[in-house]
Amino acid sequence: MDAFYASVEQRDDPALRGKPVIVGAPPTQRGVVCASSYEARKFGVRSALPSATAKRLCPQGIFVRPRMDRYREESRQIMQIIGGMGAVYEQMSIGEAYLDLSALCQAEDQDAALLKSLPLAQSLKQRIRSERQLTATIGIASNKTDKAAGKAKTTPTTRISVFMLGDLIDVRLS
Repeated sequence: MDAFYASVEQRDDPALRGKPVIVGAPPTQRGVVCASSYEARKFGVRSALPSATAKRLCPQGIFVRPRMDRYREESRQIMQIIGGMGAVYEQMSIGEAYLDLSALCQAEDQDAALLKSLPLAQSLKQRIRSERQLTATIGIASNKTDKAAGKAKTTPTTRISVFMLGDLIDVRLS
């Protein structure tokens, strides 16, 4: 899920943009962080961190209660965009899906298949940004295992990362 929940909150409430948003239980109650914005992550706030600890790490953090119905609906809208690509896809969680582009990106070798998949990844990223006003982190690999091994190379600023030559795209909503 990465920063998906926090990104939806920042999009829906412009007053939260650019601020350290922490989605989860308030620090005065027992609970954990569900997601944090990139601004809050700079202070070490991460998913599953106790809310009280998050408040100590990021005293200026703005705590927002999760709106799971809102996140599910947003995920459904994004999965419709993904499904419209014509690729086989598998939704892994509310904020992640794998797309199999092998039928759309057939080529003489993996290098050529990779080159064919890049414009599709860029187009998908742009559609999610323009239609849903959210950013997506996209990684390309030859299979799920290779993609998972390279996941650490993805950063908030890269957004499209090539892990290995291949034609499997992983979309993470962030």
